[in-house]
Amino acid sequence: MAAKNTAARSDRDRKPDAGPVGLPAGAPKLDRLIHERLRLGILSALSVNESLTFNELKKLLDTTDGNLSVHARKLEEAGYIGCAKSFEGRMPRTDYRLTAAGKRALERYLDHMEALIRAMRER
Repeated sequence: MAAKNTAARSDRDRKPDAGPVGLPAGAPKLDRLIHERLRLGILSALSVNESLTFNELKKLLDTTDGNLSVHARKLEEAGYIGCAKSFEGRMPRTDYRLTAAGKRALERYLDHMEALIRAMRER
């Protein structure tokens, strides 16, 4: 029991550090939808390509059909990406593109991450 009291006392006696790193007032909030690795990858890939097919995204992001399908659907439901289905011969083809809302959301996300990096470097 003495060890527990000593630990509590040393925590209490410790000088406070600078505290948590804060963002500037008015900084955008982290978009949890984009923050997931695969979704960020989808948006990033589409931001530098006019459009990509399902198979191109799958290969680029090194993921499975099911995983890509689930994450792409979430982004589509949020209005961040558009999806066009067609046929190439008898084979189905799904093309994705970044929407204007998706571009704005990605820019806000990147601004947020840059603000975090700046805050950490200034610390």
